Amino acid sequence: MASKQRVVVGLSGGVDSAVSAYLLKQQGYEVIGIFMKNWEDDDDSEYCSTRQDFLDAASVADVLGIEIEHVNFAAEYKDRVFAEFLREYQAGRTPNPDILCNAEIKFKAFLDHAMRLGAEKIATGHYARVRERDGAFELLKGKDPLKDQSYFLHRLNQAQLSKTLFPVGELPKTEVRRIAAEIALPNARKKDSTGICFIGERPFRDFLNRYIAKEPGPIKDHKGRVLGQHVGLSFYTLGQRQGLGIGGVREKGAQKGGNEHAPWFVARKDVEKNTLWVVQGHDHPWLLTPHLRAHDASWVAGHAPAQTALAAKTRYRQADAACSFEAEGSAGFALAFADPQWAVTPGQSAVLYDGDVCLGGGVITTDAASVRDAVPARARLLTA
Repeated sequence: MASKQRVVVGLSGGVDSAVSAYLLKQQGYEVIGIFMKNWEDDDDSEYCSTRQDFLDAASVADVLGIEIEHVNFAAEYKDRVFAEFLREYQAGRTPNPDILCNAEIKFKAFLDHAMRLGAEKIATGHYARVRERDGAFELLKGKDPLKDQSYFLHRLNQAQLSKTLFPVGELPKTEVRRIAAEIALPNARKKDSTGICFIGERPFRDFLNRYIAKEPGPIKDHKGRVLGQHVGLSFYTLGQRQGLGIGGVREKGAQKGGNEHAPWFVARKDVEKNTLWVVQGHDHPWLLTPHLRAHDASWVAGHAPAQTALAAKTRYRQADAACSFEAEGSAGFALAFADPQWAVTPGQSAVLYDGDVCLGGGVITTDAASVRDAVPARARLLTA
């Protein structure tokens, strides 16, 4: 490399970004670290690890012999990510703030900042890959199938991908840990962070409670029987099993040993009637969806896929599911699955794949009418 290319790495304090910085330095790049502070409220509490994460990132920079800058994106985060997160929850949907954070903060605000520092590329510790083909950039799954994070990156566009490196995308996590230990990184054994950055490890309902008012209403089963009270539809998500506070219900004359003790799952949220519908059993028909619609689509290539036979994920921890794809208007699409999908959740993202190539995706949508249509006639009569 004749003159060193400058790459700015987002150092989170975790092992993946630390090893990314090391690999880039080994490859001859001039590496600068940036620690992004995205959340300020109560960041000195037991649940928020921002201070410790920065200390870990600074220790890594010291070991690697690179500069590190602490940059505060909290205002942008609150405006672009957190406000949308609250709006979606208040509407009864379940958003994915990590996807919005990548699109609006890590690959927009952070990218802009890096370019002002004279960087030619940015890099993060995500498990994904970028491939240039015929002048266009493709987003590929990470080589480690257990760690692939392309789902969270599906809203990145050509301009962003052209400036992005994912150094650990070619490696399994075990190899990343081995490298970190071999070069004696101080965070080599640090546990992977889980959850949403502004919530940390705190109980989710407690956090949401501070921002969204409780509006209690009935919990009903598929026969329209009232089983209890919910604390507010915003506090539940489809497929949820814990925290419902209801026991089994036995039919009159039913024999013991039936399914009265089978677990309950959230199956529908009727915002119009403020009703939470639950069903018993993981494979109840109400939890299985053969097709969906999505809006606010974003395509890596800049346009919707031409092919109709693809695969999709409707949640992160899920195997690719074969589906047929049909574009609807400029920013919507419909999917029909070969096998019905479990607990498809409005507000989450449906992400499309062609093999290892992540094509993009959109936000799963529904409306009150479709919820009512899904409720059997007898239950509708009981709740009228």
